[in-house]
Amino acid sequence: MDKIEFLMTKIIATLGPATGSSEKITELIDAGVRVFRINFSHGAFAEYDKLIDNIRTAEKHSGNFVGILGDLSGPKIRTGEVISKGVMLENGEQIKFIKKNVIGGSSGYEKSFSTTYSPFIDEVKKGEKILLDDGNIELKCIKKGGEKNESFLLCEVVEGNLLTTAKGINLPDSQLSLPSITEKDFECIDYAIKKSLDYLALSFVRTGEDVRLLKKTMRDRNARPAGLDITAGDLGFSTSFEDHYIPIISKIEKPQAIDNLEEILEESDGIMVARGDLGVEMDLAEVAILQKKIIHMCKLHMKPVIVATQMLQSMIDNPVPTRAEVSDVANAIMDGSDAVMLSGETAVGKYPVHAVKMMVRVANKTHNYQVDQFGSRGRFIPYEGLLRRKAAMARGVALMAKDMKAKFIITWSHSGGSSVFLSQQKLHIPIIACGENKKRLQQMSILYSILPIYMGQPKSGSKFIAAVDRMLLKNDWAEKGDPVIIVASSPITKRGITNRVILHYLGEKIEEE
Repeated sequence: MDKIEFLMTKIIATLGPATGSSEKITELIDAGVRVFRINFSHGAFAEYDKLIDNIRTAEKHSGNFVGILGDLSGPKIRTGEVISKGVMLENGEQIKFIKKNVIGGSSGYEKSFSTTYSPFIDEVKKGEKILLDDGNIELKCIKKGGEKNESFLLCEVVEGNLLTTAKGINLPDSQLSLPSITEKDFECIDYAIKKSLDYLALSFVRTGEDVRLLKKTMRDRNARPAGLDITAGDLGFSTSFEDHYIPIISKIEKPQAIDNLEEILEESDGIMVARGDLGVEMDLAEVAILQKKIIHMCKLHMKPVIVATQMLQSMIDNPVPTRAEVSDVANAIMDGSDAVMLSGETAVGKYPVHAVKMMVRVANKTHNYQVDQFGSRGRFIPYEGLLRRKAAMARGVALMAKDMKAKFIITWSHSGGSSVFLSQQKLHIPIIACGENKKRLQQMSILYSILPIYMGQPKSGSKFIAAVDRMLLKNDWAEKGDPVIIVASSPITKRGITNRVILHYLGEKIEEE
């Protein structure tokens, strides 16, 4: 376990051409990555196969559990094919979007373009805003005309730039009927189930119904993670206690998602603040405020939250980030993020390992500041029903850990449910989650302050405590006499129940059960 590090805030790295090899993935894990994102918007299944194989190979050699996040493309609208050199759009000129497929900029269509979702021609209204290429081009619809395949939108260029093939189209003023899960997404869902990915990110979520549809899709496909026994009370990773599906991370990037945030949170297993499209769809000046609002809401619902997009953007081309980027990462962590994500920095950047190491440095410095300034502060959310026991237990453990200045919290976990609640106390104390279900341990790699450790099922609570002693002392993670808190079930072999909390001093005599 010499390579294992206690990383409080987790680092997610997007894989791409710069980081697909087993060697590079190993470097990224050693640098601090605990979850890898596979972006289903790019590449083919054969490429994903190789990435997943390389991740699992590197994971075995690292000594750390590593999660894999599959990111569904969602209903992203893009421009159709444009001539190879692109078309420069000038302020004040007029262009057309037409329903039939054409090559934009070609003879006869010098200022006419098609899209990957032709019905938007019917659904966009006069006066509405159209944004292209992450907001680098702004258009305004000034007229609608034509019939059937010849239907068109006449648009005025408000802010011009070079337009090329497959650039994203954002419609912040429009209500579209496009489905939340596309045909391509269904293929990727089947693939994610087949490959037993650890999480699925749902793009462009608008309502809780979008999440419910994905849940239903996975239930229908029997997407329960391997090794779980529902009948034995193995209720799992999600605080919603639904274990028929891979945990769902809902990406918040549309105005409708902000309006329906409470409902989306109730249905989701985690949230991603996807600042790229969010910053295009909403007023850019609001993004920082919205980020804080979303993180706060996740805290209240005890749901893990990821902050993503352009966190260290300059490191795509430079070995050192800007001061503003470093501050951005630190503020996201101080706000309460469970994880921060690198996108282009690791997918196509020149310095992917440097970017991860910088993210870890910032995270560790921020954690130390929080401990110095605030110590450990527990929180309490009064969950009802089956959740009440886990929530109350987590609160009690938080208070005890704070008062006793515990070195670690140690859990024996069958399914990970208690670890979720403990993580969301945001105690700034490392939590070692021991268990024998490797899939759950991989899934817990996204949670704040959690270090997943494989351990065979203990025969008794006393034997578990003895194993904890040996693990902490052997690895020099703690010293004799250090206080730790043990959280488990009694008897420890019973699944689905967490009903025992022990204050233990390392090295003290353990009474046999």
